[in-house]
Formats: sequence, structure tokens, C-alpha cells
Amino acid sequence: MKHVRMLAFAGARDAPCTAAELLDVVCARWPALLPHRRSLRLAVNGSWASDGDPVDGGDEVALIPPVAGG
Repeated sequence: MKHVRMLAFAGARDAPCTAAELLDVVCARWPALLPHRRSLRLAVNGSWASDGDPVDGGDEVALIPPVAGG
């Protein structure tokens, strides 16, 4: 598993952000994710995040691709 640690400082640390906004920024930074944007989900602090859920400094965010079960 690859890990990316994102840090925010000064005004960026205090800027309000939603899960959807963060996912948009991540997809802009890593364009290979763009085709999968609609199926990617975020978990914040171990719980599924809805688009409008806030993401705060110090939160742990997981990027979760679609999975198949059987």
C-alpha cells in the first residue's frame, strides 16, 4: 500500500473543506484518478464520508476505490 501524507499550514490549515472538495483537489493533483472520480469514496477518521461532510486538520482521510464482493 502506498501512503501519501498531506500537510496543511497557515491559512490552508484553517480553510474549511468538505469531503467532495478534497476529493476534487486530489483528482486534480493526480489526473489518473479523474476517470474514477464518480466511484471513489472517502473515509474520514475511519467512517464513510458524505460529500458535504467536513474534513478538518488532523483528520485521517482514506481514498477508497470501488470494490466487488461475492
